[in-house]
Amino acid sequence: MSQPWGLPERQVTPEPALTSRRRWLKRVGLGAGALAAAGAGGGLWWNFRPGSDDEVLSAGSAELPGAELYPATLDPRFRSAGRPLTEEAEAARYCNFYEFSGLKSVWRHVGSFRPFPWSLEIAGLVARPRTYDVDDLIRAFPLEERIYRHRCVEAWAMVVPWTGFPLAKLLRQAEPLPAARYVRFVSFDRPNEASRMVDRSMPWPYNEGLTLAEATNELTLLATGMYGHPLLKQHGAPVRLVVPWKYGFKCAKSIVRIELTDRQPATFWNTLAAHEYGFEANVEPQVPHPRWSQASERMLGTGERRPTLLLNGYGDWVGKLYRA
Repeated sequence: MSQPWGLPERQVTPEPALTSRRRWLKRVGLGAGALAAAGAGGGLWWNFRPGSDDEVLSAGSAELPGAELYPATLDPRFRSAGRPLTEEAEAARYCNFYEFSGLKSVWRHVGSFRPFPWSLEIAGLVARPRTYDVDDLIRAFPLEERIYRHRCVEAWAMVVPWTGFPLAKLLRQAEPLPAARYVRFVSFDRPNEASRMVDRSMPWPYNEGLTLAEATNELTLLATGMYGHPLLKQHGAPVRLVVPWKYGFKCAKSIVRIELTDRQPATFWNTLAAHEYGFEANVEPQVPHPRWSQASERMLGTGERRPTLLLNGYGDWVGKLYRA
């Protein structure tokens, strides 16, 4: 059985919007037999059919608290990412959330997921551990909107208006102890709501990590919304991490626990394939992935190919974190 990290680049970058059904299936290596099966049962084609914008957006919507807080005030420092915004439906149609699917059409698989009620625990090497109800969380820290570039390790990219607050504010309130050096993020663990989690040979729940310096950088957001409303399920409702200078797999979704530690934490993808997914995971155009180049990226929706920017263009903000 193939694993999600073993896909070739041609299968993980977006296809041109006008590619026909038959040409698309042929391109990803599905021949006449697969086409016949699709015609007979409909299941295969249903899995790949793009879905209308309304279908894609409504499938991931959920009744979440604090809807009246959106849209939030735009932070004037991040009112532009130097390229056009990605259409919301395109971002919602094509994304990763491996708890639900190894394909990009995550929106088809999140119907049973319940992102409310929800709590977020702050624990580990902190003087003031606490568990927040998500409704209390979004009211404890003023929300703001920021337009960020997002770059996937699979070489696709988008530009998104995120809503949230700097993670540094939450960590500051928790009062990290002097020994704290890293921050570990743990996602939910509900195999009854996310079918791929039934396979316990994978290191569920999803977990990620940052250094404390990265976590408290001004750019790092704890996001609760995007496109002027609460997060859709396929984007990590009700709360997720956004680290715009790193590859997207560092941005843990649907987080239930944030833990400060004195040791570098094991992470999901680094545990599965350390030679392909390092802990640092900075956007580095001159450092290729073992199976494809990172020198350029393809924009969702338009298919436009652009040169990849060092640290995703945020070097002025975070370059000092990595200087010797």
